[in-house]
Amino acid sequence: MKTVIVGMSGGVDSSVAAYILKEQGYNVIGLYMMNWEETSPDGACSADTDFADVRRVCSALDIPYYSVNFAKQYMDRVFSHFLEEYKAGRTPNPDVLCNREIKFGPFRDYALSLGADYIATGHYCGIETVDGKNRLKKAADTNKDQTYFLNQVRESQLDGVLFPLADMPKSKVREIAEKTGLATAEKKDSTGICFIGERNFRKFLSGYLPAQPGKIITLEGETVGEHAGLMYYTLGQRRGLDLGGKKGEDGRWFVVKKDLKNNVLYVSHGDETPLYSQGCRVSALNWIGFTPETEFECTAKFRYRQGEQPVTVKLENGGATVEFKEKQRAVTEGQYAVFYDEKYCLGGGVIEEVYY
Repeated sequence: MKTVIVGMSGGVDSSVAAYILKEQGYNVIGLYMMNWEETSPDGACSADTDFADVRRVCSALDIPYYSVNFAKQYMDRVFSHFLEEYKAGRTPNPDVLCNREIKFGPFRDYALSLGADYIATGHYCGIETVDGKNRLKKAADTNKDQTYFLNQVRESQLDGVLFPLADMPKSKVREIAEKTGLATAEKKDSTGICFIGERNFRKFLSGYLPAQPGKIITLEGETVGEHAGLMYYTLGQRRGLDLGGKKGEDGRWFVVKKDLKNNVLYVSHGDETPLYSQGCRVSALNWIGFTPETEFECTAKFRYRQGEQPVTVKLENGGATVEFKEKQRAVTEGQYAVFYDEKYCLGGGVIEEVYY
């Protein structure tokens, strides 16, 4: 009997993944990752609650479970980069790095060192071997597809990985959890930062980076307010600007640019034109079982909750220029451009510069 170690998060997806694999005849072991150590007495870390749910689920499935602490690796490989990006005025996505640097890095290595034949997670995506290479396949449930967050995982890291939810809609996952009596059946999906959880983001970030308040200025040069610190804002943001009523009720204010050198937050009122760009430059390219031409056409996402957009990719100087067929709104430095064809996630890279 083959052994598979399932990365258990305390959520419904990994719970059902473990159930499916046991039903398929695998020897299943649950492994919970502790990657964040909360020391603040009023912190919102849910690690204890999540591990309690892992215990309940594994007991119900009659499978052994363990925990492992990767807090140091998370701090060194993911969180330190997260802080550096915010310090540089960019908007990082730690969940992407967390997959490459933790879940399919130390976690995968640890599981295999214990004698596992496979590891598995509750991600909504699939793996297909094509010409001897691992291809990352989009999930059947397009609303839950998580290939965006896996765009930096190396092709070799997908060896021996199983994604049991690849062809399953979320509604079916909930149904299985309910019918099986799993404790996580009605647990809501996590929307917080990977392993850090849901919390007051400004308060959390201010504990690591000193905020530097500054002016909020329109593109025409009019000072209309004061920001709490550039790190707290992202392109296209509408909420939290405290500028309501400054120009009447017509239209809304939103962030259009950040000037780190002069500590200025630029905003626009009503007119979203300044947010639309025609291309971007991308670095840190990672291709997953895909060998690109010097120039090729495909589709791309520039944030998770976005439909795929047609683009032309031109490789140059170790990076790429991405030309949009239609102008895109609020493409943000520090986020990821993730590339697709009809069936697969091809890979992705970090957005370094946006062309207007």
